[in-house]
Amino acid sequence: MNHADEMAILGRRARAAARRVARSPGRQRDAALRAMADALEARTPSLLEANAHDLSTADAAGVTGALRDRLKLTAERVQSMANGLRQVAAQPDPVGEMLGEQVRPNGLRVGQMRIPLGVVGIVYEARPNVTADAAGLCLKSGNVVFLRGGSEAQHSNAAILTVLRDAVEAAGLPRDALMSLPSTDRAWILAMVQAEDWLDLIIPRGGEALIRFVAENARVPVIKHYKGVCHVFVDAAADLEKATDIAHNAKVQRPGVCNAMETLLVHAAIAPAFLPRAAERLRASGVELRGCPRTGALIDVTPATEADYHAEYLDLVLAVKVVDDLDGAMDHIATYGSDHTEAIVSENYSTVQRFLEEVHSSVVIANASTRFSDGGELGLGAEIGISTTRLHAYGPMGAVDLTTRKYVIRGSGQTRN
Repeated sequence: MNHADEMAILGRRARAAARRVARSPGRQRDAALRAMADALEARTPSLLEANAHDLSTADAAGVTGALRDRLKLTAERVQSMANGLRQVAAQPDPVGEMLGEQVRPNGLRVGQMRIPLGVVGIVYEARPNVTADAAGLCLKSGNVVFLRGGSEAQHSNAAILTVLRDAVEAAGLPRDALMSLPSTDRAWILAMVQAEDWLDLIIPRGGEALIRFVAENARVPVIKHYKGVCHVFVDAAADLEKATDIAHNAKVQRPGVCNAMETLLVHAAIAPAFLPRAAERLRASGVELRGCPRTGALIDVTPATEADYHAEYLDLVLAVKVVDDLDGAMDHIATYGSDHTEAIVSENYSTVQRFLEEVHSSVVIANASTRFSDGGELGLGAEIGISTTRLHAYGPMGAVDLTTRKYVIRGSGQTRN
């Protein structure tokens, strides 16, 4: 039996489970989410043991830096996964919500009802927490999820999924609400993303190569997020202390994630005062600076290349550029940005408003770190991913973004002339 045939068998199971999950009451799904959180906490030691196996394999393969950090589980990270599930459970049930109801001149009552997408496939690398986040958000929104994690985290993902499936089943929902592929072989990704009869959406989370592979081969609709080239623009009217704190946090707090700053843009009028103090603090945290000639005239930097401004470093490396004004900053972002997250630091209200209104990115931030571009930080409890595709969601995606809408029409015998 080939992968496509095996995928069809799994797909039929997923469709059957999806019908049950979609009609389950919200209180039952919320109870399952809380049970999933409790189970993660209770079985933390076994999860860390499975993760240690993956880390040992990664160490033997020479994996370091951002990838190893994303792979690693700690008791605190498991607790964060559990907390995220509880936050999702506490949110209003999106399924069945009525939107935009109106009465037509002929008496018909017309509205739209939120309904689950159906079956959602998640392809991801390295981060075991995605297993819990994706499972929780899909269950909350009445969907079945197909999880395909990377081989580097296979023991961690399998252990987490077993815990979650046990809890879902104990709550009276089908175990098949949380599905996984039988292998981390890339051929299985191909089988899943082409299973248009069985899946309704694919969300890839990982490196640019993985996402392009999925997007180029899928027959199922794909939510894309190729990379996070995030900028912070320090305006002429910025508070220097505030700007230094924000730039440092955006780059250093966790450099290996997609919402970390990769390029610092500085207004020419404030660059002589700002860049030396910012560079001192960034270098003290181990950041390598690569800058334009105007930056190099003010601080010691490695000359930046064109590639540096396109780069998602995911490391303690930062591109720096001095720009003439707000328009120069926005032009740079339009050229090199990735529709992920852009921030401005300024005390000038008009400048801030122009930036927020004119920068076309899925998240725009004023006077705060780019690290807040995160579903948990934005009140979503967790995120299924960050969409840089403008259809059908844009930015961090929560449970509501895993629903669609159908028209509901109520009549009293009307016929059309």
